[in-house]
Order: sequence, then C-alpha cells, then structure tokens
Amino acid sequence: MNFKAFLKKKNIEISWHRYLIDAMGSMAQGLFASLLIGTILGTAGTQFGIKALEEMGGYAKTVSGPAMAVAIAFSLKAPNLVLFSMLAVGSAANAIGGAGGPLAVLVIAIIATEFGKLVSKETKIDILVTPLVSIGIGVALAMLIAEPIGKAAGRIGDIIMWATDLQPLLMGILVSVIVGIALTLPISSAAICAAFSLTGLAGGAAVAGCCAQMVGFAVMSFRENGVGGLVSQGIGTSMLQMGNIVKNPRIWIPPILASAITGPIATCVFHLQMNGAPISSGMGTCGFVGQIGIYTGWVNDISSGAKSAITSTDWIGLALVCFILPAVLSWAFCMVLRKMKWIKENDLKLPE
Repeated sequence: MNFKAFLKKKNIEISWHRYLIDAMGSMAQGLFASLLIGTILGTAGTQFGIKALEEMGGYAKTVSGPAMAVAIAFSLKAPNLVLFSMLAVGSAANAIGGAGGPLAVLVIAIIATEFGKLVSKETKIDILVTPLVSIGIGVALAMLIAEPIGKAAGRIGDIIMWATDLQPLLMGILVSVIVGIALTLPISSAAICAAFSLTGLAGGAAVAGCCAQMVGFAVMSFRENGVGGLVSQGIGTSMLQMGNIVKNPRIWIPPILASAITGPIATCVFHLQMNGAPISSGMGTCGFVGQIGIYTGWVNDISSGAKSAITSTDWIGLALVCFILPAVLSWAFCMVLRKMKWIKENDLKLPE
C-alpha cells in the first residue's frame, strides 16, 4: 500500500477545507460550549446574585482548551482514543498559548490528531500507543510552539485594536466589512475573533459587520423566505445564502455596504466596544450572542471602574448598530439593485 492510499485509509485529508473550514468551525463550537456559555452564565450569576450560576460559568470557562481540541478532532473524524486524548492536548495548548490560545489549540490539535490517526489500530497495544502518540506529540508541540503562536496571534490582535483606536473611521470600515464577510463565508468569524482576542472598538466594529450580514440578508430576502427565513438568517446564520451568492455575487453588495456604514458608526459615533469574550465579536446576532457579549463588557467595565453606568446612549447605539441600521440600509440598497435588475426574483430564495 502506497502512502497516499494509507492516508486515505486513515481518513487523513490534507486540505484547506478540512483544516480551515471544518476544523475552525468546530473549534468555534467548542468555544461556544465552554468559554462563551460560561461567560453568559457567570454574567447572569453576577447580575442576579446567583452564586450557583457564577460557579457553573467558572467551570465551563476552565475547560475551553479541551473543548476546542475535542471539537477539532471530532471534525477530523478522529477515532475515540485520539478524540479523548485531545483533552490533555487542548488543555496544554490553550494554557501555554495565553491570549492567543485558541489559535495555538487549532494548529496543535490538528497536528496531534492526524498523527494519532496514523497510528490508531496499527498495533496490538493500541490502547497504549494511540494516546501516547496523540498526547505526547500534542503536549510536546504545545511546550515548543504554543507560546510563540499565542504571542503572534495576540500581537496581531493588539495591532488591529491599536489601529482601530488610532483610526476608528478607516478601521471601523475594514474590520466591519472583513469580519462580516468571514461570517457569511463557510469559515468561522467567531474563531477568528477568538484567535486574535479581538475586543474593544475593533470588537465593536466586528459585531457591527456580522450583524449587517445576518440582519441584512434576513430583511432583504423576506419577500422570498418569509418569517422562517427571517429567523433562520437573523438569529441563525447568513451562511445560508452562500449558495445564492455563488450563483449571483451581486446579492452580497447590500449587506457589505451596510457593514461599511455601521462599522464606523459603531466606532466613531457610539464608541461601541466589545469587552466581553472575544468570540462574541464574531457572532453577530446569532442567538443574540454579540449583544450579550457587549452587555457583559459593560458589566465588566463597571466592575473595573472603567465605566460608571450603562447609559441610554449605550442602548440606542446597540439597537441602531446591531438591528435597525443593518435592516434599513440593506433593504434600501437591495431595492436599488432590484430596480437595476442586478437582483432578480428568487435570487435570495433559500432551499426548502
């Protein structure tokens, strides 16, 4: 059996799709089921004085590294022994990676999983060999490269946030448009924001861009998809439109233009900041996670003394940037393109 056939037998597919779409998307789900939910529970516990919720949130947040690594291994179709071994690998990579831990986990978990799959069920003492190889390679890599990867990711995030603070208009547009596009593409905007620890004004711009895509597509396609489409895209994902975008890329123009407007409004007018969990920056209105993250950030800022109180301007800015402006702008731009015949009837129709 040649090496290519051996890789096929082991279900190892070296491709951008598997590593940057499947693995990254699953990593975001792992983060959602640990760090993000833990943050929401902890915030609710603090706000309502329920200590049990605070403790539940704390437990959930502490397993974010293992949750990410197991989710990545699951997406790579790892055998059970490899899958379970990723608990230790994810814990090591996330802890050593620091602020850029999610990116370190992504890289290291992929490598460790694939090596684990190579040796899986190849010996009579598989129960020892597979975990030994998976954990040994994964933790060794974490000790060698997790810190540099984490620092590099953190540095990139710092540069983006510094540039946004320095040039809120230009960076508000760029961050909003780029992260919003990433949300609709079959990659994970949430994982990207988590990997680079994107918070502050840059995080606020990212939220604006994601909301523009989700709310924008939901509203502008209402005539084709009705209430079901409004909900599935508005609080689900705008990725549902990807097939239609491939057929007619012009349908992407309205939400992109909307994000280019709402991004700088978020950064320059309302100074909307995401100081909650970085993953929330890339979630938009999906389950209202982006808005919960912003609220969590307000609570954190009040606790630290950085903010005295949540004002009416804060709430107005949140409503305008996340819901009202994306809906109005995308609908208006879409109407223009419909009149120009760039968008035709059923171009935005979701599959049944």
